[in-house]
Amino acid sequence: MGVTGNWDRRISRRTLLRTGGSLAAGAAFSGPLVSRALAAPPFAGDPFSLGIASGDPLPDGIVLWTRLAPDPTRGDGGMKSEAYGVRFELARDEGFNRIVRRGAVEAVPEEAHSVHVELDRLEPSTEYFYRFKWGTAISPVGRTRSAPPEGAGVDALRFAFVSCQNYPAGYFTPYADIATQDLDLVVHLGDYIYEGPASDLRAHAPLREIFSLDDYRVRHAQYKTDLDLQAAHAALPWMLTWDDHEVANNYASFESDPDSPLPDFTARRAAAYQAYWEHMPLSRAHKPKGPYVDLYRRMAWGSLATFNMLDGRQYRSDQPAASSPKDASGYTVSALDPSRTMLGATQLAWLEQQLRTTSAGWNVLANQVAFAPYDRDPSLAKRDFGAGDNWDGYVADRQRILDTIVDARTRNAIVITGDSHANWVRDIPPNSTDFDAAPVGTEFMGTSISTGGDPAKPATTYNDDPNNPQLLFHNNNRGYVRCTVTPQQWTSDYRIVPSVRRRGVAASTLASFVVQDGVAGAQRA
Repeated sequence: MGVTGNWDRRISRRTLLRTGGSLAAGAAFSGPLVSRALAAPPFAGDPFSLGIASGDPLPDGIVLWTRLAPDPTRGDGGMKSEAYGVRFELARDEGFNRIVRRGAVEAVPEEAHSVHVELDRLEPSTEYFYRFKWGTAISPVGRTRSAPPEGAGVDALRFAFVSCQNYPAGYFTPYADIATQDLDLVVHLGDYIYEGPASDLRAHAPLREIFSLDDYRVRHAQYKTDLDLQAAHAALPWMLTWDDHEVANNYASFESDPDSPLPDFTARRAAAYQAYWEHMPLSRAHKPKGPYVDLYRRMAWGSLATFNMLDGRQYRSDQPAASSPKDASGYTVSALDPSRTMLGATQLAWLEQQLRTTSAGWNVLANQVAFAPYDRDPSLAKRDFGAGDNWDGYVADRQRILDTIVDARTRNAIVITGDSHANWVRDIPPNSTDFDAAPVGTEFMGTSISTGGDPAKPATTYNDDPNNPQLLFHNNNRGYVRCTVTPQQWTSDYRIVPSVRRRGVAASTLASFVVQDGVAGAQRA
C-alpha cells in the first residue's frame, strides 16, 4: 500500500494509532489537526528539505526523525506557528508492499516542527524502510535496522564513526562513501555543527556567530541541506553524542572558552541543546530541560559489543588556562587535581558500573576528545601534555576508568574518538606516564569529515615518535573510520578522501589496524 489516498483514509480517519504506546512515540489525533495533515501544504517549498533520519537502534525499536522546514533559512523553517499532523509508514521492503507500521504524530512550533517517532515492538536484527507524508508532500525513503537481541550471539558488526563537519570548510564528501557501504550503523562523536561566522567554500548562515535558538535552528538546518549528509542519514541508523561546537568552542559545563568569555552562557547553552535535539534522531527521553539533558547512554549489539556513549562537555570542570604552570611530569598542576572531572561524578560512576558488569565481547567508549596520553614536546628530556581540553587535562577521571578496566578485567576495551581533525591509532597505557608499559586498551581516533579543509601537505607516519611509543599511526587527510567487529577481531579501516573542495570524489582505505580478542593494543594489518 503506497502513501496514497487509501493510506490517508486508514491512518487519519480510521485509526491514527499511537506509534509506540506512549506520548513519546507519537500522539493520535483527529478533528482540525487531521484536516491540516491531509490538506495541501500552505506554502511553496519542500517540507522535507532537511531529509530524514533514524537513530538509537534497539532490538525492538528505533527513532525516526524529520523536520518540516520548507524554508531552512528561517528559524521557524517557513512554517506557521501551529501544530501539524505528519504521517509515517514503516515497511519490510523498499517498495512498501509489506507495511508493518503506520501512524501519525504532531509536529509543533515549540519543537521547530521536528518529528521524533519512537517505534517499539519491532523484530530484532531486521532491516526496515520508512517515509513520511505531510499534505501531498512525501519524504525520501530511509533505510534503518533494529539491533540484535541483547546477549545474542552475533557474527559481525560493521559501523562507521565520524566527527567534525564544518560547512564552510568543505563539502561533506566522506558521507557519500558511507552511504554506499554495507554497514549496520553510524556513530557520530561530536561537532555536528560549528557556531562561528566562517565563509570559506560555503558561507555559514547566519553569517555571524550564533547565540539564539533561531540562530542554532538555522545553522542546523543549513548543515542538514548537505546532500551527502542527507544520504548517509537516509541509508543507516545513527547513534550520536556532542562535543563543544554544538554550543561554543571549548566550553566546559557553564563556562565558555576562558580566552573569550561570553555573556548569558546558560541561555545560550539551553538554546543550543534544544536545537540539537530538534535536529537529531533522539527520543523524547533525551529532550533538554532548559540547559540540561541526559545524553550519555548505553547501547548493546547482541553479545558482541556494547557502546558507552559519553558526554564530555555538560559536566566537566573548566579547562586549565593556556598559561597554567606544569610540574615535572609535564602535566599542568591543575590537570593533576583529583577533584577535576571530565564526566562528572554521576556519569563516571555509571561508566565504571558498565565496565564492571559488562559481558560484551568488545566494550566501546564513544568519546569526544583524545583519551590516551600524548607528549607534545619534541625533546626526549622533558614532557608537555598541553593545556588540557582533552583527557590530559583530566588525569584523575582517566585513571579511575583505566583502573576499573584493569580491576574488573573488562574485555577488549576500545575507545573511539573524534575532535582532533586527524587520524590516529594509540595504544592506551595503564597510567599517564608509563608509555612503554603493556597497554590496557586501544584508541582509534578519526579525522574530520571536513573541518580543516584539504591539508596543504598530506602526511602519514607510522611508529615514528620516540616520545610516544604508544602512538602507532598519524594522518591528516579528511575522511572517517570504518570498523568491522567479530568475536575474534576488531578491524579499523581509515578511509580518506583526496579533497572536500568538491563533491563526487572517491574514498579509499589508507591504512587498517586490528586488535585481537583478548590482546590489548593494535597491530597494522
